Amino acid sequence: MSIKYLSAGLIAASLVVIPAEPVRADAKDFIAGAIIGGVIGANAKKQRRTTSAPRRSYTKKTVRRSSIPATQQGREVQASLNYFGFNAGTVDGQLGRKTRDAVTQYQAYMGYPVTGNLSPFELNLLTSSYNRAQAGGMATQSLVAANIDGTRGLLKSFRAEMAGQSPATAGVMATAPALAQMPAITSVAAGVATGGAAWPAFLGAGNQASLAAHCNQVSLITNTNGGFVTQASMSDPNTALNEQFCLARTYAIARSEEMAANVPGFTPDQIAAQCAGFAPVMKPYVASLAQKSRDDVARDVAGFAAGSGMVPSQLAGTARICMGVGYRTDNLDVAIGSALVLYALGEPVYGELIGHHLAQGYGPQRRVDLAGPWYDAALTALDNGAVAVFNPGQPERKALLRQAAARLGGAPALPVLPQAQPAATLPMFSISE
Repeated sequence: MSIKYLSAGLIAASLVVIPAEPVRADAKDFIAGAIIGGVIGANAKKQRRTTSAPRRSYTKKTVRRSSIPATQQGREVQASLNYFGFNAGTVDGQLGRKTRDAVTQYQAYMGYPVTGNLSPFELNLLTSSYNRAQAGGMATQSLVAANIDGTRGLLKSFRAEMAGQSPATAGVMATAPALAQMPAITSVAAGVATGGAAWPAFLGAGNQASLAAHCNQVSLITNTNGGFVTQASMSDPNTALNEQFCLARTYAIARSEEMAANVPGFTPDQIAAQCAGFAPVMKPYVASLAQKSRDDVARDVAGFAAGSGMVPSQLAGTARICMGVGYRTDNLDVAIGSALVLYALGEPVYGELIGHHLAQGYGPQRRVDLAGPWYDAALTALDNGAVAVFNPGQPERKALLRQAAARLGGAPALPVLPQAQPAATLPMFSISE
């Protein structure tokens, strides 16, 4: 939506916004206001100021047009709104009051909060649906003829497909504007590859077993064994890694729910629906984990993030929320895709999750040999002072992960180092006035 349609994003790429007001790089970055939000809002104010100027038609027109910058994205938004019957006026790229009015009509029709500011999901749904309709040719005309709402009804039909509520219609190509500058990776929907580099449609068809069910089993085994495996008690590295995998999953879900609770104007179901739009656009990246090196995948995802139109703080906030949603709903393309976005944005500690998925085969195909570099990136980041995001109160966790990952790859067991103890000889001073 956007990391395609959230931006769907939050996301599609199922995941572009300049907030209408300052936002924190945290929970409220998820739907803080869209690229149109800030620009339209500012432009509307500028228009109101210019209309109060002396009534000289030539001067008034010149000031207004020069004060509202024309952008290519603005033209795309206006063209999309006009195509679906929401009158945005002349397609000049200048997002003013008429465009804002058209946005409110679009939001009302789709059942979204009527703010006049496009969220990342709303923006990507609008423009990607327009591009998809334009590419569909006769197939699009057939869909329009069969829809009671005509051309406008395509928006709801395409949204339903994104959410998996109906099969994709053959002959209508899915496009991902955010990926237009990504020659190596293309969006794949319903077995139809788009773009020049034709990725096979079977990519991403790795182990689709339920991670939630797997973690329930791991939890039962952990309880039966009397607690988590430690570095000293570890006999099977897989057991240790599975425990830490499921623990990290729990932390991701808890963090997501905490942030989502602070997103104004959206219910948990609405947030989950937007996050689901992350899946189609991130699926090729997730699939490529079993085909490419860590650095190549990270480079591809970084290119996607740069082309998403979202500022890094918003994209990161979106990814944290959607990662937990993906794990909670067992949508691994969303969960792993979100982790990849965070990694590409400069947070290598999330490489641990990628390592787990590759080591166990949940999401991408199982590739133990490719899991090691992802683990290494996360552990190196922690060595260099990065803040632990999973179970930060367990200081020995880093050593446990390093030992288990090394043994999983066939390396001999690492020596168990004693935990550092507080120095008993430190002086103690009592401070008095």
